[in-house]
Amino acid sequence: MKSVKIVHWREADGRWLGYLESHPDSMTQGETLDELKENLRDIFNDIHADLIPQVRTVEEIDPLQL
Repeated sequence: MKSVKIVHWREADGRWLGYLESHPDSMTQGETLDELKENLRDIFNDIHADLIPQVRTVEEIDPLQL
């Protein structure tokens, strides 16, 4: 499996927030960074199993392939 980029940060109250870079609408949180990463893995798996409807995806393409 190829790697997946995530975006994450820690809030002032200590919670961790983040999302999959390719799916910024699918934000989640965790009490720890490890919990956040686990939640992001779950979201990734749900998206790729077509369990989440109307998923918007950010993707890079080569303009010469359009």
